[in-house]
Amino acid sequence: MKVFSLAVVLSPPGQNSTILSSATDLSSFSFYQRGSVGEFMSFFVRTIAERTPQGQRQSVQENTYTAHVYNRGGAEQLAGVIVTDQEYPVRPAFSLLTKLLDDFIAKVPQSSYSTPAVISFPEINTYLEKYQDPRQADAIMKVQQELDETKIVLHKTIESVLQRGEKINDLVDRSNNLSMQSKMFYKTAKKQNACCVII
Repeated sequence: MKVFSLAVVLSPPGQNSTILSSATDLSSFSFYQRGSVGEFMSFFVRTIAERTPQGQRQSVQENTYTAHVYNRGGAEQLAGVIVTDQEYPVRPAFSLLTKLLDDFIAKVPQSSYSTPAVISFPEINTYLEKYQDPRQADAIMKVQQELDETKIVLHKTIESVLQRGEKINDLVDRSNNLSMQSKMFYKTAKKQNACCVII
């Protein structure tokens, strides 16, 4: 998963958009390709921002890239655009755009939007770096990854017991720590569960 570009765009309805602040990570391209790829990213970002109605979010694919855009609209008329590879999940992308625009509006005065120069907003580089791994930036994805890892560990533990040639039923039968009632409960539960398995 890769984030190539992140931008805050001034996108007034019916007018050309202007990139106010941007950050790119083109390290995966050769030195000779970076200039052309950078120009394409800027063109892609401006075009997508212009064609996204105010107050809407959309994802647009072009070749191996996906642009996620959130046109916040409102008095600021700002849009956030992130360009990623196709594997990058949607939820962290839009979560990032919301945070980015909130932060930008809080730290950059609206009067500076009209100046033709790119606005200094160093936080955009931090966002680009942090969101390269969406699991670190998105709490829900991080929890899901931890749960998946736990499932894998549990699955491996059960498999390792079974690989030694022992069966769970044999272990239960031989256990001195289980009462006869617990052993019967286990066997009854196993039989009831076995009848309901769909093959």
